[in-house]
Amino acid sequence: MTTTTEQTPEIAKTIDVNGIATNYHDVGEGAPVVLIHGSGPGVTAWANWRTTIPALSSQYRVIAPDILGFGYTERPDGVEYNSATWTDHLVGLLDALGLDKVSIVGNSFGGSLALNIATKYPERVDRLVLMGSVGVPFDITPGLDAVWGFEPSLPAMRKLLDVFAYDRTLVNDELAELRLAAATRPGVQEAFSAMFPAPRQRGVDEMAVDESLISSLTHETLIVHGRDDQVIPLSNSLRLLELIDRSQLHVFGRCGHWVQIEHSTRFNSLIADFLSE
Repeated sequence: MTTTTEQTPEIAKTIDVNGIATNYHDVGEGAPVVLIHGSGPGVTAWANWRTTIPALSSQYRVIAPDILGFGYTERPDGVEYNSATWTDHLVGLLDALGLDKVSIVGNSFGGSLALNIATKYPERVDRLVLMGSVGVPFDITPGLDAVWGFEPSLPAMRKLLDVFAYDRTLVNDELAELRLAAATRPGVQEAFSAMFPAPRQRGVDEMAVDESLISSLTHETLIVHGRDDQVIPLSNSLRLLELIDRSQLHVFGRCGHWVQIEHSTRFNSLIADFLSE
């Protein structure tokens, strides 16, 4: 295991996961909590969880990896990006870190991966948090189609940020320039465009977890959603609430797809309280 010294908060530690150099954040002490990011262009664990990592690390050991193909994790030639590949990579990370059981917080696309781990390896999951989650069948929204079909340009990135956030004061041209730079680093856009080819409804369907498996979950589960989410419909979380017996749902009004950013203080408090019950 090595620590990278390049000066950017998005790069933290590197660990070998089944031969793949994986960038991950590992902060704090206590019961382990794994944060699984979403699938926006140029996303990294730090960009997704930058307000959550410091808030939770005062009580927990917080682990936030860049998923295979995203961020600063290696992108091997010939890899087939799909739900099984991403799930295997995350379970491999737990093995590499010697973690037998963790709580998981999954955001959007990451929620589907969290559900995969919880249904395939239930003994390895303590508590489960699903935020604006994929994982049940739905008709792809124009917002998600725009996210997965992103073609790099400043106007396109600016438009995407408006789709993500309900509060327009959180987005501006400077942020769009930063995220565009992240999305166009060498190899990043090439990997991203290979993940969700058109017609992108197939990606939604491929990320869906068998509902009979979801309904068999016995984990305490917190479901979180922004009422005004244009990317993932609120109906997803309502369906998950129906399927998971030990679940509760918190809906944030005047909130888009960025619950953890738009309502960071309340979100972090909600997650910390749930994990410590």
